[in-house]
Amino acid sequence: MKSILVIGMGRFGTYLAKRLAELGNQVMIADKDEETVNRLSHHFTDAIIGDCSCEEVLSEIGVNNFDICFVTMGDSFQPSLEVTALLKDMGAKHVVSMSASEIQSKFLLRNGADEVIYPQMDMAYKAAIKYNADNIFDFIKLGNDYGIFEIKVPREWVGKDVVRANIRKEYDLNVLAVKKGGTSAVFAAADYIFEEGDHVIVAGAFKAVDKLKD
Repeated sequence: MKSILVIGMGRFGTYLAKRLAELGNQVMIADKDEETVNRLSHHFTDAIIGDCSCEEVLSEIGVNNFDICFVTMGDSFQPSLEVTALLKDMGAKHVVSMSASEIQSKFLLRNGADEVIYPQMDMAYKAAIKYNADNIFDFIKLGNDYGIFEIKVPREWVGKDVVRANIRKEYDLNVLAVKKGGTSAVFAAADYIFEEGDHVIVAGAFKAVDKLKD
């Protein structure tokens, strides 16, 4: 469990804060809009109404007590930049700031952000990869060339187990898990026999997944 502060209760900040709370973390939210904070406060450990670009407000919060401080004010760049810088100046341990553009990301990193998240770019990249191929259902990017992919089981794997399909040598991929009928993924043992309709979770290079046929 972590202690987390989320500043900015727009759509992204709200979704982020709620999910972090659902995962068992202690989440405090902050926003200058009283109506927004009052509407959401019952979901979280604590909530504060105030303009976090003011040093007095952040002092009241005690930002150095949180494991992570999220600044989710991407549509308001100047306040986001000011809050990010103030957080680091006041001893915040780890600051993650939301950006709406690449140039904003550069400024945020220069002004104290330990990490920058760029939801629009990330979602556009993910959508492009998914809809460029017919066999990819989901993926997690691990670098410029690698990722973890949820794919439709290729025809040539059906009826074979993980060893006989010779996936690592023939396809340069590592099988991590299998999903059946939309259920949660389960570990794929070496003797698991692939069936029609399986979704397979694999790790490897984008180009290796691109070569697979459905």
